[in-house]
Amino acid sequence: MNLVIDVGNTLVKLGVFDSGILKHKKTCVKSDFLATLAEFFENFPAIADCIVSSVSNLSEHQYSKIQQYCSVLFLNHETKVPFTNRYGTPQTLGIDRIALVSAAAHLYAQKNVLVIDAGTCITYDFLNSENEYFGGAISPGMLLRYKSLHTFTDKLPLLEANNPKLFIGNTTATSIHSGVVNGVLYEIEGFIEAYKKNYDNLTVILTGGDAHFLRETIKNDIFANSNFLLEGLNHILEYNKH
Repeated sequence: MNLVIDVGNTLVKLGVFDSGILKHKKTCVKSDFLATLAEFFENFPAIADCIVSSVSNLSEHQYSKIQQYCSVLFLNHETKVPFTNRYGTPQTLGIDRIALVSAAAHLYAQKNVLVIDAGTCITYDFLNSENEYFGGAISPGMLLRYKSLHTFTDKLPLLEANNPKLFIGNTTATSIHSGVVNGVLYEIEGFIEAYKKNYDNLTVILTGGDAHFLRETIKNDIFANSNFLLEGLNHILEYNKH
């Protein structure tokens, strides 16, 4: 059994894989991480290997605790990956993006794949049918757009994401919802169409925290997979065992 750990800016996601199948997952805040970790090893004593992907830091104590339980691979820019990395500055490539592209390489071999991760930021990552990764794009996610309108203006309120019922907002609130949500949707649709014009038989994967909010509204054919990053981490771990 494998344990995969994805450490975000505020939350930690943990998943247990057995023979490539996700058996259990849980999300916790960082302060609950060690208790959650102990719970996982109590419930799944067969866990032998672990991979940790972190876009923010765990403490040395937390890292050492993981290593007390099992063999650990800490994902970084020197970790062996199952695709050819053509990114211009590989040392600056986010390890979350590395995991997403690894999932694409494993699950959609010999296909042109665009992975869209709609979270704090919206990332677009493209893997071609020759298993080559060149990069993609990064833009502000929905929460960042709502926050920026409030933070950098004097009077606009901070709103929670809400699917606009009106295309033309007739109040300040509905205008903000239309601008943010429709802006994100038009951006995503635009990127998909641009890639389709350049690459045949494009497979589009939508993942990330806002995927559930967006998937029903996107007109293009997509595959929504909330576990795509965890699956990518598990594949990197398996790839590095050999």
